[in-house]
Amino acid sequence: MKLYTNIFCGNLVKQTWRDGWTEDPGHGNENILEENITMKQHSLSQIERIQGWLFCLPWIIGFLLFTVGPMVYSLFLSFTDYDMFNKAQWIGLANYQKIFSRDILVPVGVRTTVLFTLFSVPLNLIGGLALGLLLNHKIKGISTFRTVFYIPAVVPYVACLLMWQLVYNQNFGLLNAILAKFGVTGPNWLGDPKWALSSLVIISFWGVGRDMLIYLGGLQGIPTEYYEAADIDGASRWRKIMNITLPLLLPIIAYTSILGIITSLQAYNTAYILTAGGPANSTYFYMLHVFFKAFEDYQMGYSSALSWLLFIVTLGLTFLAFALFRRKSNEA
Repeated sequence: MKLYTNIFCGNLVKQTWRDGWTEDPGHGNENILEENITMKQHSLSQIERIQGWLFCLPWIIGFLLFTVGPMVYSLFLSFTDYDMFNKAQWIGLANYQKIFSRDILVPVGVRTTVLFTLFSVPLNLIGGLALGLLLNHKIKGISTFRTVFYIPAVVPYVACLLMWQLVYNQNFGLLNAILAKFGVTGPNWLGDPKWALSSLVIISFWGVGRDMLIYLGGLQGIPTEYYEAADIDGASRWRKIMNITLPLLLPIIAYTSILGIITSLQAYNTAYILTAGGPANSTYFYMLHVFFKAFEDYQMGYSSALSWLLFIVTLGLTFLAFALFRRKSNEA
């Protein structure tokens, strides 16, 4: 049996034979060298693959235990009558039949959520893009302005809501105090059904700095040569935005729009803290209904059915938005 040792030094491969080496190794020894290198490369790739899976294993275990597992269990619960204290009883599609026929608060929650989505998503999209365009300039102190607009996005959300509760206060709130300076009597922002939902839409704009930062990154990734060529052709600023900026930002616009839709469809914490769904159910979101059914009425099976219905709708809207943006991108 021939024993040989491979010594790797950069691109230099030196092979020595302890016995059986000939003065002219010939083609046979070259084949042995190539096979040996291939075997070592294959062995290294196998080791790297195993190491990669081992590094991913903690996340995979956590994902299966804390995400996939609860989702599968909630799907099972959606076909049962379960209140957390007694054994789950299989009732088939009764929970889903109740959603579409007997629960009068479901249409209320759907209507409120849809209205909130229709106003908050475009507001944050346009506001984030506008701020990104304004702050995409190399002027003195621009970093300070960017920081100021981004800070609200990192402040704890509950603290922000408590601050807004003071701002909207009918008697000594900052907003009504400003309106009083102009002789206008401010309404009861969170206590009047006509103004409550609009007030929550305004609060959703508080975190626009997050979208602004995403748009700013996309704007700075657009080559300046495109704008220089447009300047040579005499294009106005508006034409440059419409023909250069927006088409190149389309993937980022798609990302922020889809993320905004998903977030707004799942909105409930703002209403839960500030209005508890009132007044007169004007801020009664669909997810708030899910929360109340689960943790106040302890109808875990019915709440799971409500959650899965929202998941299916959200998934369908996400795929639809992806298809529309992909089609628009191909046309551009």
